[in-house]
Amino acid sequence: MSAIRWLIKLFYLPVFLLAGNGIAIYLVGPGHADAWLALLLSGFVGLSFICEKVVPYDPTFNLSQQDQGTDFIHAIVNESLNILGLLMLPLVGQAFSLIDLWPSSLPLPLQLVVAILIADMGITLAHFASHRFQSLWKLHAVHHSSRRLYGFNGLMKHPLHQLIETVAGTMPLLLMGVPHNIMLLLVVAVVLQLLLQHSNVAYFSGPLKYILAINSVHRFHHLNTAKEGDVNFGLFTTLTDRILGTAYFDSSRKIAIKDLGISSEPDYPTHYMGQLLQPFK
Repeated sequence: MSAIRWLIKLFYLPVFLLAGNGIAIYLVGPGHADAWLALLLSGFVGLSFICEKVVPYDPTFNLSQQDQGTDFIHAIVNESLNILGLLMLPLVGQAFSLIDLWPSSLPLPLQLVVAILIADMGITLAHFASHRFQSLWKLHAVHHSSRRLYGFNGLMKHPLHQLIETVAGTMPLLLMGVPHNIMLLLVVAVVLQLLLQHSNVAYFSGPLKYILAINSVHRFHHLNTAKEGDVNFGLFTTLTDRILGTAYFDSSRKIAIKDLGISSEPDYPTHYMGQLLQPFK
């Protein structure tokens, strides 16, 4: 068992980051149905649950905090909205594309990297603004109400806040004339990254933690006070955080359940409809 645990720690990050996106790139090629991408993501969600049981960062993060059903509904609703957005993309793309600046001559993997870097900056800035403006924070607080961190609750967001971040991340791409297949790959990359970022797997990251916005970095963002949690806003990378001066990491800090949630709102609703309506109260 110790060998299996070591292999999971070693390969978890590259499997999600490289293999997951690599398979997605293969699946968007000619002759493959887009539905295979949904099956791919479902497989990685299942893999994250298994690995969190075998190599947990904190075993108590695997225990339900009256949140599993709520997180499942969040995931279904938000990913359904992503699919709807993709179906509307041809019409939306025509409406917003001003000039064809997209580097279509690059290989598909490099086009995806370009899309990730552009979207990452837009999403990070929207995330940063959500901690500065009360109207945005009320929507974003749904995500911060989580009392534990595990891969699946990376998909736990108020749908209106997801829409705000999605627009911030994709509008520059649409203006540049991004093709449909790159947007498909970007959605897959976002879901895989959210699983990685909130994962309860104690995987090895080495110096990559200073470049990538992975779980050991993102846990600090979920600390339950504004003083401590006002750091590490990036989705994919820490690059925008370094520009903003909000990048932070402390290798000696162990984050537990008592450190999570929203200290000023300890009774935040745990059921879906309550979380959906809470920002408007």
